[in-house]
Amino acid sequence: MSETEQEHEQGQARSSADHSTKGAYVTSGEEFTRDTAYIETRITRNAVDGFPVEPGRYRLIAARACPWANRAIIVRRLLGLEEAISLGTPGPTHDSRSWTFDLDPGGRDPVLGIERLQEAFFRRDPNYPRGITVPAIVDIPTGAVVTNNFPQITLDFSSEWSQFHREGAPDLYPEPLREEIDRVNRRIFTEVNNGVYRCGFAGSQAAYEAAYDRLFVALDWLEERLTHQRFLVGDTITEADVRLFTTLVRFDPVYHGHFKCNRNKLTEMPALWGYARDLFQTPGFGDTIDFQQIKDHYYIVHEDINPTGIVPKGPDLANWHSGHGRERLGGRPFGDGTPPTAS
Repeated sequence: MSETEQEHEQGQARSSADHSTKGAYVTSGEEFTRDTAYIETRITRNAVDGFPVEPGRYRLIAARACPWANRAIIVRRLLGLEEAISLGTPGPTHDSRSWTFDLDPGGRDPVLGIERLQEAFFRRDPNYPRGITVPAIVDIPTGAVVTNNFPQITLDFSSEWSQFHREGAPDLYPEPLREEIDRVNRRIFTEVNNGVYRCGFAGSQAAYEAAYDRLFVALDWLEERLTHQRFLVGDTITEADVRLFTTLVRFDPVYHGHFKCNRNKLTEMPALWGYARDLFQTPGFGDTIDFQQIKDHYYIVHEDINPTGIVPKGPDLANWHSGHGRERLGGRPFGDGTPPTAS
């Protein structure tokens, strides 16, 4: 292998990984900075980018282990888009090239027929230079990725795919609340969703401590906010709750120890812990969670943080089903709608 080929392979190993660590690895002395350049093509009713909303045409590829992909799985389920958009689920770990379909018979996605998600990215662009990330939406007829722009994917599920929502689907992005939802989402992304990664992939003590302080300032803000209201914005579940939940559900099993976010556990923050359990016990949230896949992913894939690859047995997660008492704050999870039926 030539020096150039070796550099390419090393770059692929660093950037392909999972969406949750897109391009993420510890660089000595540096603060972790997330690469947020995605394929921004959208699937819309007017097909402005050449991809019309069309049931059965697209396949969502989303690993249950990844928090960013988990969002798309939750929103798809809440809105009842299962018949319109099929779901492919890579396993929790992957090789240096990309996510792999090792949970499927023969190690191939049964619809796309591919072993690695990388193949769908290369069908879009044979020289695709960036991370092979989930969630990704693949055009089934061509086998090529349409988009991996995870924040836009869930917003488009709510707006562009409304014709195919189930009866009683919630409005996760209501027009009157969008400005506040967007404002809350920005802080959640920078300080919490990405904040745990800044702690885990910090390349110096100073970078780690700065990231740690920012994270817990934000968690304290959320603790105060959720002490007085059941959901983040308004009195129903919105996109903001989905985005926060996928980080909270991974906090004690992974981020507290693996990423050194250890000022306290989620279970030691009464409002956040009650809120997280409230959502977990709501159809569409907890039924998308696989704690073993989550732990396997982080502790095995992140070799620079956990070189032994040992996956911890704990913590005991049975308490996610315990009573939360959040009903006393009022609110209606699905507004005038209804929960999704059992999956």
